[in-house]
Amino acid sequence: MTNFAFADHPVANTLALTCEAANLVRVSSVDDARRASEAAGNQGIPLLVLGDGSNLVLPPRLNAMVLQVADESIEIVEEGAHDVLLRVGAGKNWHELVETCLKRGWFGLENLALIPGRVGAAPVQNIGAYGRELDAFVVAVHGYDCADDAERSLDAEACEFAYRESIFKNHLRDRFVILAVDFRLSKSPQLHCEYPALRARMDSGAYPETPEGVFRAVVDQRRQRLPDPARQPNVGSFFKNPLVDAELATELQERYSDLPCFPQSDARVKLSAAWLIDRCGLRGESLGGAMVSEQHALVLENRANATQADVLALAKRIKECVLDTFSVELQEEPRIL
Repeated sequence: MTNFAFADHPVANTLALTCEAANLVRVSSVDDARRASEAAGNQGIPLLVLGDGSNLVLPPRLNAMVLQVADESIEIVEEGAHDVLLRVGAGKNWHELVETCLKRGWFGLENLALIPGRVGAAPVQNIGAYGRELDAFVVAVHGYDCADDAERSLDAEACEFAYRESIFKNHLRDRFVILAVDFRLSKSPQLHCEYPALRARMDSGAYPETPEGVFRAVVDQRRQRLPDPARQPNVGSFFKNPLVDAELATELQERYSDLPCFPQSDARVKLSAAWLIDRCGLRGESLGGAMVSEQHALVLENRANATQADVLALAKRIKECVLDTFSVELQEEPRIL
C-alpha cells in the first residue's frame, strides 16, 4: 500500500549531503506508482525515483515527490538445465542479490559484487566492474511509464544499454518507475578474470579459480581500493573513464608510457580517469568539506559537512586540470540534481 510522508522528509544518500524532499512515497506495484504519479501531478511537483542515493549529488532541498520501490522479492520465472531466469524486485539490495545468486548456484554476477545501491538503479547506470557490465545478464526491465500511464516491459535491446548509459538516463528519465528486473544467469561457472587488477589478485594464489573465488577477490579488491561509503561518505567513481580517439591516445602514450589504455570495438580508446587525476597531483585535494579521496583518486568524499556546491566546485577544478594537462574532458558519473 502506498505510504505518503509529508513535511520535508530527509533523503538518504551515500554522499551524506543534507537534503530534504517535499514528499516521500514507497511503492511496490504499478497501482502504487500510478497513485504516486497522480499525487505528484496534483501537487504540481515532479516525481523523482530514488533508491539508496548511491549515485546522486543532491541539493539541500528537492521540491519533488521522491519515490522509493520497496519490493525486494526474487522469483524464478524459468529454470532449465543450464540457466535460470529470475525476476527481482527493484528494492532489493544489489550486493545481497549477488550473494544470494552465488549461494544458489546461479552464476555471472560475481564481478559486480559490492557495488552499492539497489536492483532498480542497476540498469539505469548499466553498472559494471572488472570487465563485466550488467547488460550481459538483463532480459527485461518492468515498470510504470508515468507519461503514458501504462505498465511497460522493455527487453534488453529496448533499454539502449551503453557504457554507463541506458534509455532510463535519457528518454525515460523521471518518467519510468522501474519495479522489477529479469536476469538470465548460468548454472555453469563461466569465469571472467581478464581485467588486469582482478587477474593479478587471482594470480596471488589466495583465491580459487571458481565463482566464489572471483566474488571474494572482487570484494577484497573493492574494499582495499575504494573507501566504504558507510564510513567515508562518497558515491563511488565520480567520473567516467573517458573514451578518446586513437590518435589522441597514441599521442598521450608517447608522452606518458605508463598511461593505461583499453582499445574499444569502435576504434576509440578508454583511458583511466583515476590515472589522469592522480597524474595531476589531485589526490587529497580539498575544497570546502569535499576532498579527493587519498585512497582512490576517482572518489570524492564528504569529509566535513560538505554541500553540493563544495562537491561540484571540486569536480570542476578536477575537470579543468585534466583538460589543461591532457586535452581530455571528464564526465561526471553520478547524477547531479
